[in-house]
Amino acid sequence: MFDFFKSKKTEKTKPVMPEVLGLRLGGAVELNVLKLRMTDDYTIFENVAKIQAIQAVGVVKLDEHSTIVRYYTDDDGFFQVILNGGMTESHIEDLKLWFFYDTQGVSGNTEWNAQLKSGISKPEHELSGQKFYRVWNDVSGDSPPVSMTETTTCSDGNESTTDQFVMLYERESKPDFFEFLMLSGEEKIIDNHPERCLVFSTGINLSSADFEVIG
Repeated sequence: MFDFFKSKKTEKTKPVMPEVLGLRLGGAVELNVLKLRMTDDYTIFENVAKIQAIQAVGVVKLDEHSTIVRYYTDDDGFFQVILNGGMTESHIEDLKLWFFYDTQGVSGNTEWNAQLKSGISKPEHELSGQKFYRVWNDVSGDSPPVSMTETTTCSDGNESTTDQFVMLYERESKPDFFEFLMLSGEEKIIDNHPERCLVFSTGINLSSADFEVIG
């Protein structure tokens, strides 16, 4: 009758990762080969693997209604889904495929503050000889980077949180086709010490017809 008072070993429950368009942690995606061929000459990223295995999922809660979900793959890329008002296919506002281009360390508060003030967000940014133009323009003209916090869960169950300060750029690399640049200042607090870097990623718009979930 005293079993209620006995200490019991509790098992840590695994967080439930969102699944959108069939994308899921541990799953695999086959990209449309025709789509890759059509965009190959108009993007900075290249040698994209046809099969993308999803190894981690990141979630950003922008506000009460809007959520970003990122499905990170083994090809140094990620599918990014922006949803508004719910977590189903009908709530998708934007779908892109991104690939990491470069990561640069940021040392010291002075350099970090300078990046937040005028480095991450500026009217245009050049990458690999191509000019990209800022998408998120504020009416005031200042257009500070958008701040967000991402919680990422890997396939082994490890979880991490990153504060991000993000700006989006674009270029029309051929008529009616846009390549995007996302520049993100990222900060993690490890042992009460900030670790900071700038992450450059380039991407393109996707539709559900551009890929097939195969696992």
